[in-house]
Amino acid sequence: MATSAAEHPSTDASAHAASDHDASDHAAAPVARIGPNAIIRMIEALDEQVGHEETAWLFGLAELSHHLEHAPDHMVDERDVVAIHTVVRSQLGAARAREVGRQAGLLTADYLLANRIPKAIQPILKVLPAAISARILLGAIGKHSWTFAGSGTFVAVAGHPVRFSIAGCPVCRGAKAPAPLCDYYGATFERLFRTLVHRNARVIETACEAAGAPACAFEIRWR
Repeated sequence: MATSAAEHPSTDASAHAASDHDASDHAAAPVARIGPNAIIRMIEALDEQVGHEETAWLFGLAELSHHLEHAPDHMVDERDVVAIHTVVRSQLGAARAREVGRQAGLLTADYLLANRIPKAIQPILKVLPAAISARILLGAIGKHSWTFAGSGTFVAVAGHPVRFSIAGCPVCRGAKAPAPLCDYYGATFERLFRTLVHRNARVIETACEAAGAPACAFEIRWR
């Protein structure tokens, strides 16, 4: 059950530091950006799972209340994405944060299917052999990887299983955990591949930077 903001202890300085909003950092390097879905779908997922009041409290801790007042309609600073995932993990715990991330990923994929992946192409992908559809879809995703990986590096290899990785992953950046944390990306890819490639497609995160890996790595299998 969600609790009110007043019932929560204030977050410590480390959580604020993890949001990486220091003004000197802004001046020191170019700002990498990520598509607004990474924020908008987190708002929707949190509203659904913990309620609007607690969502507002979490975004306040991340110093991102402006995104609730005016939903972003353009690319956002990737540090905003890092910050909200950091705060959600610190306040809700890793397991609950993964649930929220997964829901946000599914909502992101639904948006892409409805608004970004051409309607004329989708029926063709669905009837092609899975290996061919996977290669086509993966190529299209790779061309637009900057919209979801930000300053991270996306690498993908077609085949079975499909393998992809994100080095410098925004979702788990700065986190330490014994198990993978990047359900946001796993769920997004799983929904896309189940809808367009094979209904049995399943994504597993096989390595995570939060657990000490050099990149967050995923496999997609459908048989």
